[in-house]
Amino acid sequence: MAAVLQTTIAGSLPKPSWLAEPVALWAPWKLDGDALTQGKRDAVRLALFDQEHAGIDIVTDGEQTRRHFVTTFIEGLDGVDWEHKRTVRIRNRYDAAVPVVVGAVARRHPIYVDDATFLRGETARRVKYTLPGPMTMVDTLYDAYYKSREKLAFAFAEILNDEARAIEAAGVDIIQFDEPAFNVYFDEVRDWGIAALERAAQGLRCTTAVHICYGYGIQANIEWKKTLGSEWRHYEQTFPQLARSTIDQVSLECANSHVPIELIALLQGKDVLVGAIDVASERVETPEEVAGVLRAALAYVPPERLYPCTNCGMVPLPRDVARAKLRSLTAGTAAVRVELGS
Repeated sequence: MAAVLQTTIAGSLPKPSWLAEPVALWAPWKLDGDALTQGKRDAVRLALFDQEHAGIDIVTDGEQTRRHFVTTFIEGLDGVDWEHKRTVRIRNRYDAAVPVVVGAVARRHPIYVDDATFLRGETARRVKYTLPGPMTMVDTLYDAYYKSREKLAFAFAEILNDEARAIEAAGVDIIQFDEPAFNVYFDEVRDWGIAALERAAQGLRCTTAVHICYGYGIQANIEWKKTLGSEWRHYEQTFPQLARSTIDQVSLECANSHVPIELIALLQGKDVLVGAIDVASERVETPEEVAGVLRAALAYVPPERLYPCTNCGMVPLPRDVARAKLRSLTAGTAAVRVELGS
C-alpha cells in the first residue's frame, strides 16, 4: 500500500542550459531537428532523475518538451494564425502579442501522445501529465472567428478530450488541466468554465486534476499579488463549484501566500494538492516550513486525500534551487508521515 501524503509537483521544472536559456520563461530552443528531439528526451530523463532522487512519488516530465504550457499545444491545431498576432490583456495583468483564431480549431494529429508514451516508459513511478485547460487556452488568444469565449472554450474542450484519452491510453495515471484563469473570471467559471473543464475530462478513467494558482513567479504576477490584500479569498468562489464537479483532484497555492488555509475545507470529497513550495522565490524552504503547511492543511483534509505539491511550475528557477526545493518537499512530508504513524 502506498504511503499517505504522496508527493508530486505542479508540472514544470527548469530546463538544462544546453536545451534552453536558464531562468527564463518560454525561452527558445538551442537545438533543432533530430538534435532537438533527442535533447528533449534527455531533458525528460534528467527531470525524472531529479524527481526520483529527491523522493517525489508521482512524477511528471517537467514539461521539458514544450516551450509554453499553453501555446505549444495550440501550435498543433488548425484554425490559428501565428503570423499576424494581436495584443491582448492576459488574465487582466499584462499585455502580450498572441496568435489569432481565424477558423474552426481542430486537432490534426496527436500533440503530446508520443512524449507521454516516452515518459511512461522511463519510470516505474506513477506519472502525471499536464494539459492546458480550455478557459486558459481561450485567455491566451485573440478570437476573430467564434467571437464567443464560451464557444471557443468548448471547441478546445473537445480537442483536449481527444488528446487526453490518447494520453491515458499511453498508460498515464493522472491527467491535470492547468486553469490559472479560474482565479480571475469567476462569473465565467460559474457559467461555463467548470462545464468546459468537465467536457475536457469526459470519459477518462484515470485520475483527473485541475491546477489553479496565482501564477509563475514573474514580475507581473508578483505585482498583482501585492494588490490582493492581506487575505487571498479567490478560491472561495471556485472551490464549492469544483467540489460538485467530476474532477478528482484540485491543485492550489498555499506556501508563502495569503490564502486562508481553511478554504480547502470547501473541497470536501476531493483530493487536494497542497502547494507547500513557493515558486516565486529562490529561497529554499526548510523541511519544517513544508511540514508546517501540511500540518495546517491536515486540519481540513484527511491524510489520504492530501498530496504535498509545489505552488506552481518551477521552470523559471535555477536548477539547483528547484532540486533543493524538491528535497525539502519530500523531507517535510516524511516528517509529517512519521507524526501520522504512516
